[in-house]
Amino acid sequence: MKTYRTFLKPLFDILIAIIIILVLSPLILFVILLLFVLNNGEVFFIQKRPGLNCKPFNLIKFKTMRDLYDSNGILLPDMERITKIGSFIRAVSLDEILQLINVIKGDMSLVGPRPLLMKYLDRYTQYQNQRHDVKPGITGLAQVNGRNNISWEEKFELDVQYVKNQSFLLDLNILFKTALVVLLKRGINQDKGITMKEFKGTNDF
Repeated sequence: MKTYRTFLKPLFDILIAIIIILVLSPLILFVILLLFVLNNGEVFFIQKRPGLNCKPFNLIKFKTMRDLYDSNGILLPDMERITKIGSFIRAVSLDEILQLINVIKGDMSLVGPRPLLMKYLDRYTQYQNQRHDVKPGITGLAQVNGRNNISWEEKFELDVQYVKNQSFLLDLNILFKTALVVLLKRGINQDKGITMKEFKGTNDF
């Protein structure tokens, strides 16, 4: 397991990421041009996220929401900020494709716990924080077992389960199931929203 995690998995990640980018480059360029025209030049969403051992990195995604705030300076709900093109891009899971660049840079892996917000770091229990013992992934065990339709606690339990059982066969299984989840569009929304509700912390573990 150690040899796979430290050598084989990073090599596999980079090779597969490069191949996917090359194959999908016409589609990626088309989406970039489309967003540039329809989003008034705003194409990319870049945000600090915690990586391996909680080290911050810049996550790259396609920009699918407008930055709209209420009178108190609080972001409006997802459904009020999502653009029409952004809704389509999320529906077909194209918003995550640029994270292949993060994989090539070594910030992320193809498979691992999803990188969440920096402000969540001090809300995790010691058990939940084990999710940062491996590189974050574009997809993971939680994403193929409910995605946004399971609770935070269930997500973190699956994340830690992945960390403790990481292997080549498990990664292949998750990648295969991810393809099915994307094709069937399962678990994208929760409670008519676009993303999960904010994680406030838990005392369950």
